[in-house]
Amino acid sequence: MTASAFPTGTGATSAGGPAGTPAQAANILVVEDEPAIATAIAQRLSAEGWRVEVARDGLSGVEAATRLRPDVIVLDVMLPGIDGLEVTRRIQAEQPVPILMLTARDDETDMLIGLGVGADDYMTKPFSMRELVARVKALLRRVDRAAQAATSTPTDPPMVVGDVVIDRAQRRVHRAGEEVHLTPTEFELLVMLASSPKTVLTRERLLAEVWDWADASGTRTVDSHIKALRRKLGPDLIRTVHGVGYAFEPPVA
Repeated sequence: MTASAFPTGTGATSAGGPAGTPAQAANILVVEDEPAIATAIAQRLSAEGWRVEVARDGLSGVEAATRLRPDVIVLDVMLPGIDGLEVTRRIQAEQPVPILMLTARDDETDMLIGLGVGADDYMTKPFSMRELVARVKALLRRVDRAAQAATSTPTDPPMVVGDVVIDRAQRRVHRAGEEVHLTPTEFELLVMLASSPKTVLTRERLLAEVWDWADASGTRTVDSHIKALRRKLGPDLIRTVHGVGYAFEPPVA
């Protein structure tokens, strides 16, 4: 059947999926003020069978996220009204959702700020639609894994490595008794590193296991997420092995 379009709010338009879309198709919110880019993204994502709504400015994006409860948000940084960073803060404060941030500036500082306020991934304009779809699919797989973990009966006790406690069932992290709020991607990255303490994991392996990427084109993404983790957990937990990858090495008490 044809996926029905969501009702639209101020500044928003909607795009339904093609015939044959499953009833439980993912809901994607695109927040982009450039009409040509917004239309191209919406059409490409709709062709995957996902239900897509487009908001044209920051305030409309926040309103649409509250109303739709989307599975993934594709969000431009430069928006009229309030920018994508503030949109991310407001959305994540209400209910965490995976956010793929789009930026026109290839500046790592901007990318780290985006990750710091709650984005899970980022892409620099111009980008290929094929890669955009791949990134969204990876985020949806993580959403599915998190949902399965939330509904399953926990059998594993929390991981305790040094003064870091990782509760995989509740997806919560504490260090030295203080809770640390991580994005879904940061959480999965930390779990993978902490599961093999003192073991050097390559960027390529981290990409494959955490991001579901089959190639090494996103190693810079790994580096940026590691920096975001260090900002939240402290610089002493993750060791860089130059040219190879990273190792989780909590300090000895």
